[in-house]
Amino acid sequence: MEDEARSLLPKVEFTRREFVVTALAAGFALAVRPVSAQTMITTDATGLEAGEVKIPVSDGHIPAYRAMPASGGPFPVVLVVQEIFGVHEHIKDVCRRFAKLGYVAIAPECYARQGDVSKLTDIQEIITTVVSKVPDAQVMSDLDAAVAWAGKSSKGNVEKLAITGFCWGGRVVWLYAAHSKQLKAGVAWYGRLTGPTTELQPKFPLDVVADLKAPVLGLYGGADQAIPNDTVEKMQAALRDAKNPSQIVLYPDTPHGFHADYRASYRKEQADDGWKRLQEWLKKNGAA
Repeated sequence: MEDEARSLLPKVEFTRREFVVTALAAGFALAVRPVSAQTMITTDATGLEAGEVKIPVSDGHIPAYRAMPASGGPFPVVLVVQEIFGVHEHIKDVCRRFAKLGYVAIAPECYARQGDVSKLTDIQEIITTVVSKVPDAQVMSDLDAAVAWAGKSSKGNVEKLAITGFCWGGRVVWLYAAHSKQLKAGVAWYGRLTGPTTELQPKFPLDVVADLKAPVLGLYGGADQAIPNDTVEKMQAALRDAKNPSQIVLYPDTPHGFHADYRASYRKEQADDGWKRLQEWLKKNGAA
């Protein structure tokens, strides 16, 4: 079955072939501890099949977290793209939330070749030593691999394909919507819209508006110091000019990371509203 899934992958070659991360980290990344236990949401796995899996990719296997209903199917598929902190407990919990809604939810470890960020305590070190070295082409290919695997191995209905992501993963959502011809809808939580480009990361969401193949719902905070409001307004204008059906919601006085219930940035009202909007968006666009 793995060979069958691998045969569906695009032929993307990478110069580096060893995998630094071969298993997912347990618990939360060190950079986000201590966690806010008072607000943290914990979703149980009752009625689910949930845990770590291996996704065959063009140059080996990457670890991923997969959650889906324990019986029935086929189920719509949602890719859950990690924050800058990798696939840690919060991302796993989001996958279980989707599984409770009837999805196959898959969160592939997108840094598998570049490094384990779970043991790093400094965000700038995470960016410099790992994140800056992750090619966008690799991420797109690995997400395609997860989709192929879900369709073959996890009762996934890839004709109902969605993607959501947070922070680092929010930017990826926009890029994947410009990349994938299978995708039905995306939801980007506070993903950076523009910034300095590199050879490995040559484009930002503002650069790919004309290429979007699926509608994206963007959920952003008006008090996000990492994503100035003027860049959100530029993205909204670009979408209007392109007559693209994607939409952006800008929550007033709301910080970056407002969905992250394990951190002080969490804002329950906005997070709950965003989660409701996410479900409506996926249903409206054929991904539910």
